Amino acid sequence: MYKKIYVLPLFLFLLISCKNKSEDTTIISPKDSTALVTNNGDPLPSWNDGALKKDIIAYVEKVTKEGSPDFIPVQNRIATFDNDGTLWAEKPLVQELFAFYRVKKMVEANPALAQKQPFKAVLEKDKSYFEKGGDKALIELVAATHTGMSEDEFEASVLDFFKDAKVPGKNVAVKQIRYQPQLELLNYLRANGFKTFIVTGGTIEVVRGISEEFYGIPKEQVVGTSFKYKYDPEKNVVKREPALDLFNDKEGKPVSIQLHIGQRPVFACGNEGGAGDLAMLKYSQGNKYPSFQMIVNHNDSIREYNYEEIDNLSLNTAAKNKYHVISIKDDWKKVFAD
Repeated sequence: MYKKIYVLPLFLFLLISCKNKSEDTTIISPKDSTALVTNNGDPLPSWNDGALKKDIIAYVEKVTKEGSPDFIPVQNRIATFDNDGTLWAEKPLVQELFAFYRVKKMVEANPALAQKQPFKAVLEKDKSYFEKGGDKALIELVAATHTGMSEDEFEASVLDFFKDAKVPGKNVAVKQIRYQPQLELLNYLRANGFKTFIVTGGTIEVVRGISEEFYGIPKEQVVGTSFKYKYDPEKNVVKREPALDLFNDKEGKPVSIQLHIGQRPVFACGNEGGAGDLAMLKYSQGNKYPSFQMIVNHNDSIREYNYEEIDNLSLNTAAKNKYHVISIKDDWKKVFAD
């Protein structure tokens, strides 16, 4: 009935996934910022002084210096960042928490759902139910929790979720799992004429709900997994249908970048953990202008997490293609935002 081939990868992703230097004060446009940044001459104060920090600053300086052979015109200074595991922690997946929230709200409105699968499995956090191949249940649950409503209604639901959402086991607001060094990097790039985009495997509407408040990135600069839409002329609203338009992961990311942005990024940052960002980094490296690629390596079990891909594909690819690797353990003085 539904587009099974597209819907299943998304829900498995949601439910079963384990991603100016000389000035003392940098003032960023409120439209594209998280805050006023006072850096006392250091644009990246939460980054340790090392090779990577120097490389970032050197790159930005050379491509923004008029007359330099590496100069990039402002309109071509496009920077793309993955979200889960790149701008905020991906354990647990925030989209997974949102899915649980939607189920809870649905059960509150209709208590009988609590005894029906797959709602029962979600409430009991029984991931084995989905791992065992409940295809029909997965499809029905995705359709029920993410579709069939207007975009205004869905956005209101997203905002309500983030208003009180806490990270399980840590009892901190979701906003506090953002990476402070990345917030500084976003601001530094914008202060130097870069336009910053989020290119995420998460659903575009969920991330749009918080992108400006959390990252200083307007909702129109969010690229993500999207559902098919349909206009209802009688109610004069746009509704999403229970079928995916594009799953924005791996090879889907360059396609979405072309569709939404229309040009290759010169600066691209993802993370290792599922190899979902490699195509975006490769696409960026094909730019006619000097480019810069980075991968976050989750190697700090004390302050964040320590995990890696079984085949080590992302880090091996980074070494082969000379992508920069962010060691959370070694490159970041501070991990999370206050």
